[in-house]
Amino acid sequence: MSYYIHAAKYFLKNTTENNGYLEINDDGTFGKYYPENQKPQGKIVEYPDKWVSPGLFDTHIHGLLGHDVTDGDWDAINEMSEGLLKAGVTSWLPTTVTASFEQLDKVCHAIGEHQGQEKGAKIRGIHFEGPYFTEEHKGAQDPKYLRDPDFDEFQKWQESANGLLNKISIAPERNGAAEFTQKAVNSGVVVSIGHSSATYEQAKRCIEAGATMFTHTYNGMNDMGHREPGMVGAAYTMADTYCEIICDGHHNAPAAVQVLINQKTPDNVALVTDCMRAGLMPEGDYMLGELEVYVKDGMARLKKGNNLAGSILLLKDAIKNLVEWNVATPEEAIRMATLVPAKSMNMENKVGAIVPGAAADFLILDSNMNLCETYLNGKSRYLA
Repeated sequence: MSYYIHAAKYFLKNTTENNGYLEINDDGTFGKYYPENQKPQGKIVEYPDKWVSPGLFDTHIHGLLGHDVTDGDWDAINEMSEGLLKAGVTSWLPTTVTASFEQLDKVCHAIGEHQGQEKGAKIRGIHFEGPYFTEEHKGAQDPKYLRDPDFDEFQKWQESANGLLNKISIAPERNGAAEFTQKAVNSGVVVSIGHSSATYEQAKRCIEAGATMFTHTYNGMNDMGHREPGMVGAAYTMADTYCEIICDGHHNAPAAVQVLINQKTPDNVALVTDCMRAGLMPEGDYMLGELEVYVKDGMARLKKGNNLAGSILLLKDAIKNLVEWNVATPEEAIRMATLVPAKSMNMENKVGAIVPGAAADFLILDSNMNLCETYLNGKSRYLA
């Protein structure tokens, strides 16, 4: 049976509306929005002081609840998808770290063979973070598996994934990076650049070949210089590109996030978590791929070298941080975690916005941006 949500504020695709009613169809999709003076007939669910947002879309997340995508265990990935509802995430791209061909192939098989069977947040594809990176900015990527891009190898993974492998992060200075990018993009894959020591010109060459994203901007790349703008300079200046950013307060200073938003506008900045298996877990020792990590004071770091090793950030906290840091409005913060990630993946027609006919994946927030409830396909699935 269809019903209506009555709330204080709605973050719709093109506007923000105060009060009113949002129709939820009996097939689990959004219906129309009605203003306050057009009260519809039917069942009404009251949230008089709450806000309604689209469900969040995390396009770069490795783990949660003690599980890691790179382990290639479907049951664990499915458990992650349910846990993500607690983070306000209703769509995601399971993300691997650099590993052997066989291990990455195992991940592709696990997800490709169970397409559409996840019980929680919807899997919208697979994101390979690596293995085509540079050693200098490897971060928490295992150096023994780093190599040059190989499209034939990539196609084998794609076959195992039943076509679900739709995003890959690469370093643009690797041999053949631009050629690989062109082939991957022509096959429908989004190419993001990062974990790189590339010059501005090398980054530009990959962008001109079709790359459209920067992987966790600022992190895993050389700093901007006034004579060699490098990767950060390319991120600032390349038109029609999207920049991932991690807003946990550890990876980037709030002012650096503000500079990026000012340069790119909120329509081209995608919030990601880069969360590893310690998300929603206590502090202690963990593994990221084959590397040992310790989690303390809200940070995940490699035991060897002390590099940041992903995060334990939840996307619901990233939007709250942006507003509390005064670098974005609530509308902008939500847009950067919903519609912008969807656009970055060429999926804005099926995810990331409250529009009639789209799946009714939405959140109930309070006026301080805290998550109160998560709906999936029009059904309440998590209550804070």
